[in-house]
Amino acid sequence: MSSNSNNQVYPVLWRDQSPATTLQGHVLLIDQTRLPNEYTVVEINRYEDMARAIETMIVRGAPAIGVAAAYGVYLGARDIQTSDRSEFLAQLEPVAERLRATRPTAVNLFWAIDRMVKTARQTLGSVDHLKQTLLDTAKAINADDIQTCHQIGDHGLKALPTNPKKLRILTHCNAGALATAGYGTALGVVRSAWRDGRLERVYADETRPRLQGAKLTAWECVQEGIPVTVITDNMAAHCMQRGMIDAVVVGADRIAANGDAANKIGTYSVALVAKAHNIPFFVAAPLSTIDFAITDGSEIPIEERNPSEIHTVGETILCPAGAEFYNPAFDVTPAALISAIITEYGAIAPAQLREQLADKQAG
Repeated sequence: MSSNSNNQVYPVLWRDQSPATTLQGHVLLIDQTRLPNEYTVVEINRYEDMARAIETMIVRGAPAIGVAAAYGVYLGARDIQTSDRSEFLAQLEPVAERLRATRPTAVNLFWAIDRMVKTARQTLGSVDHLKQTLLDTAKAINADDIQTCHQIGDHGLKALPTNPKKLRILTHCNAGALATAGYGTALGVVRSAWRDGRLERVYADETRPRLQGAKLTAWECVQEGIPVTVITDNMAAHCMQRGMIDAVVVGADRIAANGDAANKIGTYSVALVAKAHNIPFFVAAPLSTIDFAITDGSEIPIEERNPSEIHTVGETILCPAGAEFYNPAFDVTPAALISAIITEYGAIAPAQLREQLADKQAG
């Protein structure tokens, strides 16, 4: 969904019933599987439908998944038919487990679900009061993410190179408004640079095999008039060698305590090439993406998706029968290749994450 004033995109929105009725309403999701050719909004009323929307990538991007999952917990809670608090909490757990099982890599998913379940357990009062509190909490997670992305964008702008005045920024996958509650993480930095006259052009890796860069990042930039050039994934090194790229900014689905960062497959390759050409490589992500419970990137679970994403485009089969396929959705970029991790608290060296942010997350 977008506002008429500035074309801002909001991929996850709560809509109250009209006229408003206590605890009633639904979630609206932009169907990202149909972009850029078709703009479709999906109405979600049940937690199982939300789980399938996350699994099928109707909604995707770690922060957006977290927001969607929070609303999913509420939708599941709303359908629980009991006035007994203990029974309500017992029935809420399978709802949470179903949503946790949708995507294994994006830590924001687990963070949001855990916050919702913790809120339910700590809230006293009637079951109806618990349900209302869960809805209010999901709305707060949604609003907080938008504010966080604006902060990330502004901190990222300060971290970008000061020369040249107008920057050419490469990004991989989509870490924009579509991947968050709005504005974006990596594209939030891009948007802030564009707003302040610091951006010449975005180079968007197409991001195989699902083409989120070509389909989604490019679509967002076109909506807002941001100059964007789509390149295939294997062109990034060439563009850097030709002096066409001044900085790289990407998102993340999970960041380990030491600063290793998991992002869409192909990010690690971009980081290696950026290092070889002495180009700064930034990861933009909210505090909720940092998993201080894991020591390094080797502990991050890597989702493997259906081979059809590789061997089929639309109805066209690309590969010969008998070939085998390996389709990891993410890779891990070592902290040594990352110039800084841009959060809502500033741009922080990977080695300083725990020292500067662990207490804020605990709080």
